[in-house]
Amino acid sequence: MNEMTNDVLQSTQVVIEQALRRLGFGDEMIELLKEPMRLLTVRIPVRMDDGTTRVFTGYRSQHNDAVGPTKGGVRFHPDVTEKEVKALSIWMSLKCGIADLPYGGGKGGIVCDPRKMSFRELERLSRGYVRAISQLVGPSKDIPAPDVMTNSQIMAWMMDEYSRIREFDSPGFITGKPIVLGGSKGRETATARGVVIMIHEALRLKQIEIKGARIVIQGFGNAGSYLAKFMHEAGALVIGISDVNGALYNEEGLDIPHLLDRRDSFGNVTNLFPNTIGNDQLLELDCDVLVPAAIENQITEVNADRIRASIIVEAANGPTTLEATRMITDRGLLLIPDVLASAGGVIVSYFEWVQNNQGYYWDEDEVDHKLRQMMIRGFENVYDIHLTRKVDMRLAAYMAGVRKMAEAVRFRGWV
Repeated sequence: MNEMTNDVLQSTQVVIEQALRRLGFGDEMIELLKEPMRLLTVRIPVRMDDGTTRVFTGYRSQHNDAVGPTKGGVRFHPDVTEKEVKALSIWMSLKCGIADLPYGGGKGGIVCDPRKMSFRELERLSRGYVRAISQLVGPSKDIPAPDVMTNSQIMAWMMDEYSRIREFDSPGFITGKPIVLGGSKGRETATARGVVIMIHEALRLKQIEIKGARIVIQGFGNAGSYLAKFMHEAGALVIGISDVNGALYNEEGLDIPHLLDRRDSFGNVTNLFPNTIGNDQLLELDCDVLVPAAIENQITEVNADRIRASIIVEAANGPTTLEATRMITDRGLLLIPDVLASAGGVIVSYFEWVQNNQGYYWDEDEVDHKLRQMMIRGFENVYDIHLTRKVDMRLAAYMAGVRKMAEAVRFRGWV
């Protein structure tokens, strides 16, 4: 495989450069925006339950703050790397640009396996991370949020630790909090709802009815499980789902309420069933919509020709390589790229931050209505660039996402 294609940071930089050149920006802008402005690496000592001390490595990347404070999640995962965190912070900038939010992109991560840690060990790690990054973050500097294997409880511990350090209550420091601590209604389901809106728009373009549409979802974590629930409720047939252990397939449609009831807190459910298929087989199932909602580099030049979906909607970050994107586009399949499809999470995080800042909170209908408006506006803008500039949907999304930041950099006089 082409190493350039499958390195998430390098492939992101390739498309950033293409997008900026198409928009008429020069080498100086490319040089500035292809890398984060700041990357903090921290070491976090944590007293474990057995009395020993383990030292964890954490990162916080801030891509660019020309538009406003940086914004992005914190993931707890054994495979977190510096390159990945940098790439994810750039993707967050693009999501914020597509949604027209007053943010740059940020992202954090800690190299750990939360599945092998106790509740109290996770609390100590969460608080230790905030102490380590506290000088660089805040409601008007950099606003964290949940990501892979983090949740509202972890956000609550982080907010509490930041409020102790600053000696005043700071709900706007972090989003994805429990409702009772200033969280927004609709935040937990926001990414999945945004993906649902994109699926509806894509099906409309392809003139396929949602009722009876065959959906395959790779990944059954927060986004994947809610997506399966919403698609099932809309009358679609979810014919395949997967987790890290394998995949389930039924051409008549899976019993989604039963699977949701059986899944554990990390999204695992296939280990309870004897007849499973591999994740690679799941991706190649004949379906109307394929939703990669797991990890990077799942659709590559190796399997792109065998994808039988009409529409691919990327709920995960970076699931399709650049070469696979070209192959899929050449075949006439519709690809809704990650920086557009999964923007629902940061949009509702923005709503939460706004509500925290003004001290006035909205009901869920208002949140959903505003989310729908912003997602559809973003989709129409990206699709229009795709048609008028004759570029693939990924490059169109990057052009829509990077334009606002590049113009803000120019107005500030940085370049």
